[in-house]
Amino acid sequence: MPWIFLILASACEIAFASCLKLTEGFSNIKWTIAFVLFYVMSAVLLSQAVKTLPIGTAYAVWTGIGAAGTVLIGILYFKEPFSFWRIFFLCTLIMSIVGLKVVSKH
Repeated sequence: MPWIFLILASACEIAFASCLKLTEGFSNIKWTIAFVLFYVMSAVLLSQAVKTLPIGTAYAVWTGIGAAGTVLIGILYFKEPFSFWRIFFLCTLIMSIVGLKVVSKH
């Protein structure tokens, strides 16, 4: 169950980072509210995950999935640059996340 909390927390992190771009400097109230809600949900779910997972592993996985997902959202939705090197390093990040999961005792 802690890994499910961690994955959901990471999904909320991707959502709050994406909403942050849409807040227009917190002037767009709809996206600002969405940002705050996803931010809080992400923190609550992460706090549930770290009850049993090591904090170092949980935080690294949370930020890694969040970063990888946010890069993909940026490329697919916000039309940010797509290059070999961005995808290469994104893949190395994902492989590191999988490695942390594999060596984790939980």
